[in-house]
Amino acid sequence: MIVKVVIVRAVLAALLAALLVAVAAGFAGASPARAAGGTTGIRVRDGRLVEATGSDLVLGGINHDYMSYPDENGSFAAIKAAGANAERVPLGFGHRWRASDADEVAAVVGRCRQNRLICVLDAHDTTGLGSEPTAATIAEAVRFWISVRPALAGQEDYAIIDIANEPFAVGPAWPWVAQTADAITQLRAAGFKHTLMVNAPGWGQDESFIMRDNASRVLAADPSGNTVFDVHMYGQFDTAGKVNAYLDSFTSRHLPIVIGEFAAEHRWGDPDENAIMAGAQARHVGYFAWSWSGNDKQDSYLDLVDDFAANNRTAWGRRFIDGPAGLHTATREATIYRNGTDAAYAKRRGRAPHQLTVSGVTGDSVHLSWQHRSGIDWPITYQVVTVNGAAETRLATTDTSTATLTGLNPSTEYTFAVYADNLLGHRSPRSSPVSAVTPPAH
Repeated sequence: MIVKVVIVRAVLAALLAALLVAVAAGFAGASPARAAGGTTGIRVRDGRLVEATGSDLVLGGINHDYMSYPDENGSFAAIKAAGANAERVPLGFGHRWRASDADEVAAVVGRCRQNRLICVLDAHDTTGLGSEPTAATIAEAVRFWISVRPALAGQEDYAIIDIANEPFAVGPAWPWVAQTADAITQLRAAGFKHTLMVNAPGWGQDESFIMRDNASRVLAADPSGNTVFDVHMYGQFDTAGKVNAYLDSFTSRHLPIVIGEFAAEHRWGDPDENAIMAGAQARHVGYFAWSWSGNDKQDSYLDLVDDFAANNRTAWGRRFIDGPAGLHTATREATIYRNGTDAAYAKRRGRAPHQLTVSGVTGDSVHLSWQHRSGIDWPITYQVVTVNGAAETRLATTDTSTATLTGLNPSTEYTFAVYADNLLGHRSPRSSPVSAVTPPAH
């Protein structure tokens, strides 16, 4: 009897090994979906930007004056190397600056993607309407976006549309509310599914609080609720009290806010850059410094680097990139650039679970799914782990190809992976990892 049992066990082991080898190819090569149910695109959820998976997305970036310097394309890689996860790219459309066409817009998004940056595209010709005689209207910016829509369709995971930069000059009577709401309505009717960004009037600084006091009305114009507000913090924001009160007015109402431009100095007042950066970080609010390089001589204090030389940082560049609450302290790369892209890894891993995806990220939970081994009815259990460098922590065991993990910490980045175990205790290689960032607790 003992001999027969040994033989049976050997046969079972051999059979199982043969089955695993036979289906090894089925565990490699497929690209995982971005989220359950086919959800795609950056979006607003509960007053915050999130990726399609629900992972929190705090934009930490730099403005690059592409419209004036279209040949300085090394700046994309340099901005990424400086620690940014996003780049705000001003574009002209033939009023105040040269016009970009659909091909150029596609090329800009491509450069952002190549450098693993979220691309915020900004229609800049509206700057200072009412003060600048050649400034375009918001309606003209909408026509520009519709004209380049073919270059943007399908880029919702990677690009945000900043409808109109600083659309009005100083003054309390500008029709910002009606015109901004109408622009959102028109872009949605034209088929845009991207996150939309809207700039404050008053040269972006909202000195009359038109955007602050009417943000809920404007957001209501977006049937998808996928609009974020953009304030530019220059001389108007010269004290910590002003900075914090303005940011709190949005975050306390769960209204999404981003600081699209700010600097350490300005000809019209002295911004409190320390309060701006600390206030943004404390509230998990995105920010973009103005600007990488190329400002006019009288405004050269706004340059982060001299003459586009990445290693020649100015005082402002050193403060913003390496100082407290700067790019290097808390900026996380968007998970879209890390999850589901390693087909070569899947092929190398052979028998590992594959097509691991993350979705439904909340402040304390995530949902994971992966592809079950087709053609195998043999009992298999899966071990879900978190990965931190060389260390692993087991979180769950399941006999299905999904797992919902709870009890996670808010404002935390996690890396997950899965192993498969057969009934003989043999373990597969580890799956390709996926990342998720839980949003902050309210």
